[in-house]
Amino acid sequence: MRRAGYPPPGGGGRRRRGGAGPSSPMSAPFEERSGVVPCGTPWGRWYQTLEEVFIEVQVPPGTRAKDVRCSLQSRHIALAVRGQEVLQGKLFDSTITDEGTWTLEDRKLIRIVLMKTNRDAGNCWTSLLENEYAADPWVQDQMQRKLTLERFQRENPGFDFSGAEISGNYSKGGPDFSSLEK
Repeated sequence: MRRAGYPPPGGGGRRRRGGAGPSSPMSAPFEERSGVVPCGTPWGRWYQTLEEVFIEVQVPPGTRAKDVRCSLQSRHIALAVRGQEVLQGKLFDSTITDEGTWTLEDRKLIRIVLMKTNRDAGNCWTSLLENEYAADPWVQDQMQRKLTLERFQRENPGFDFSGAEISGNYSKGGPDFSSLEK
């Protein structure tokens, strides 16, 4: 599936649940305010939010949409450009097939967006594919911290966690405060 015109990171992204009104600095999605934690690969990079996994693939300048073959399934991805396989394999976790999209930007970048099936802060993908494109331990730690802060932001929409630091127990999404009385 292909969707034209998906905005680049930090540039007019689509609105997500939570946040404040349009004139508030918190109206931009969390990852636009706080940056992303990318995992570099030979072909580009990938990163994640609570809800989505983003894959950015550098392709030869002048690539056209008809040169691209992209198959997005719940647990499998395949990408070929000009007949050359770029990426193929079983995804780290399941995604919602109908929500997956790809775009070709400026005829030199393919951006793939996958919607996670499990959108819990404890569901931090440690690699893009099973046994391939794993984030190093430091990047994994930073990704988990980011997802935990994103979860706190969603649970507390009046606060801005985009510049916050976190320490202590944040693995698997951090502490669960849902049972506490308000």
